[in-house]
Amino acid sequence: MDPGVADLSRLQFALTALYHFLFVPLTLGLSFMLVIMESVYVMTGRAAWRQVTRFWGKIFGINFVLGVATGLTMEFQFGTNWSYFSHYVGDIFGAPLAIEGLMAFFLEATFVGLMFFGWDRLSRLGHLFVTFMVALGTNLSALWILIANGWMQNPVGSDFNPETMRMEVSDFGAVLFNPVAQAKFVHTVSAGYVMAAVLVLGVSAFWLLKGRWTAVARRSMTVAAAFGLAGSLSVVVLGDESGYALTDNQKMKLAAIEAAWHTEAAPAGLTLFGMPDSVAQTTRYSVQIPWVLGMIATRSLDGTVTGMSELVLQAQERIASGQVAYQAVERLKADPKDTAARAAFEQHKRDLGYALLLKRYVADPAQATPEIVKRAAWDTVPNVPLMFWSFRIMALIGFLMIALFAGAFVIASLRRHDQYRPFLWAAVAAIPLPWIAAELGWVVAELGRQPWAIEGVLPTFLASSSLSRAALWTTIAGFTLIYGALAVIEVRLILATIKHGPDEDEAQAPAPVGAPIPAQPLAA
Repeated sequence: MDPGVADLSRLQFALTALYHFLFVPLTLGLSFMLVIMESVYVMTGRAAWRQVTRFWGKIFGINFVLGVATGLTMEFQFGTNWSYFSHYVGDIFGAPLAIEGLMAFFLEATFVGLMFFGWDRLSRLGHLFVTFMVALGTNLSALWILIANGWMQNPVGSDFNPETMRMEVSDFGAVLFNPVAQAKFVHTVSAGYVMAAVLVLGVSAFWLLKGRWTAVARRSMTVAAAFGLAGSLSVVVLGDESGYALTDNQKMKLAAIEAAWHTEAAPAGLTLFGMPDSVAQTTRYSVQIPWVLGMIATRSLDGTVTGMSELVLQAQERIASGQVAYQAVERLKADPKDTAARAAFEQHKRDLGYALLLKRYVADPAQATPEIVKRAAWDTVPNVPLMFWSFRIMALIGFLMIALFAGAFVIASLRRHDQYRPFLWAAVAAIPLPWIAAELGWVVAELGRQPWAIEGVLPTFLASSSLSRAALWTTIAGFTLIYGALAVIEVRLILATIKHGPDEDEAQAPAPVGAPIPAQPLAA
């Protein structure tokens, strides 16, 4: 396998994934913000809230279309660029994706048209139900995608079958209730709520600064302040829960995030700032807060956070065990009834994936020298400086979001929406921050898993398709051009929608609760 092919396949998937994730969180958050806004309209009967809901529904619709288009491209790549991945784990990984399409995506597709075109054809309660179903479908879609991704991070409920030479499901319940998937889902969804709230808050602040559509801006800001404060607090709390999940399931990722080169005496301190040096295996100029890391990661004062050096030694032991499993598999291929080989495989099968790390250096892992085993063990250490700084910038933005929404909540509660112009400018300037944090979060999640496509099961360099570098460069260039054009189109559409503002004819007398809103004559 040409290592450049795997690297280019990773680059292409990273570009499409990071681009796709520009749209997904905003869709997640805006969907439930629309439910809140429309619920106020249904309860109060005030047409101004219908105006607010319909405006932000337009922003949701623009973003929704781009999210669907880019998401479909990503799923196709599992067949085009990652064919061995699909062959090796498709029985497991494909199930959540199929359920997502059948349950969540079809649910969205069924109701999204009614949400946009049913305002004058459904009762207020009926339309609110439709909006809620779109929000439910959107968030269920994220759930199933993150169950699939969580299994890649922590492959529970599955076993390697030497007869089929593939991973197969042994406990689908364990796949569904994977603790890593649960932590990722609630954290990711909360981040999406923050992104949507920041956009609504920032646009509302901009309108207030310009003195335009102030009634809509004040209402939107009030919803964004409350929704964003709850979401930002949830992101931090659930991010802490995600860190705790890493302690049991992804110790190397946790150690890389904290640049913990060696195991410290419990409880370990949290490195607030430092300059990780991968060559010297130390963190220069480090500033630590005593005990904090140990308390976050282990929920105790006596639990230890294992350092990367010790984890590499453990990886060497697992590679040696995996070599035994690999040899047993080879014997079972020749003679499926070899009971001794079957017993050896059952004893060492959990480490089979570690033996596959050796294929980067030798065709037959059984022939690897101790030096090669050591080198392969060090491959399990991800890019420490990138992990270290990505996490800290993400966390800093998270705390800034809490401060921003706390200020907005106080201002909205006092009904002084337009009296603090410096704060309003800060709200406008803060719009890009949650997107930066979300992208860095995916960098931490996905690069922190390297060198694994599936943690401890399948190395990334073995998972790609047999493609040429020229084909990959061509598709990367094509995706970059197409996605770049789509990005320009979306930004211009959103800016044009914000500039146009809400439709003035929406501010009209509401229909009675439970009654259909009469359709306007075509001439109107």
